[in-house]
Amino acid sequence: MVFDIAPLVALIVVIWGYLLGSIPFGVIVTRLGGAGDIRAVGSGNIGATNVLRTGRKDLALLTLLGDGGKGAVAVLIARVVYGEDAAALAGGAAFLGHLFPVWLKFKGGKGVATFFGVMLAIAWPVGLVAGATWILLAALLRWSSVAALAAAALTPLYTVVFHQPPAVTFLAIVMAVLIIQRHKENIRRLIRGEEPKIGAKKP
Repeated sequence: MVFDIAPLVALIVVIWGYLLGSIPFGVIVTRLGGAGDIRAVGSGNIGATNVLRTGRKDLALLTLLGDGGKGAVAVLIARVVYGEDAAALAGGAAFLGHLFPVWLKFKGGKGVATFFGVMLAIAWPVGLVAGATWILLAALLRWSSVAALAAAALTPLYTVVFHQPPAVTFLAIVMAVLIIQRHKENIRRLIRGEEPKIGAKKP
């Protein structure tokens, strides 16, 4: 088994992680900050990159911290209460909660910030290297999507390099696959040469 955890405990951490991950910080902070409904801006995504297209860097930062923080909190609390395998399961559930939030009719974000929050909490060396990969590529190429796709795709390899347990590698693989799937439109725009760069307002 990838996760060595009792069924009842697994159910508890999955529900807990999913509900925490479902909190739509992008929607909340843009409304409270007077920027309207982020789902009507740019790509319509609820993540920090799209919030940045409102011109409000403060709201984008709050969204980034909220989306990353909920993944980290899900992992850390599950670890303290139930152990490492439960932490990985809770992190995966939080990630799924962000992608498919019950509060938004299961139409969520792309999961990049939550992915980094989960990885930093579950295996901080892996999270740091994955984050550095994103920062380097984003700085060089100015495409958030390319940086995110590359960082996510490389993270399972990073878990092997840093000798992480199978549950962490499995979690990284699942999240990477889902991030790539959620970036289908970005990939199409990249091929067409239409992908907006960081800070640009999408027409």
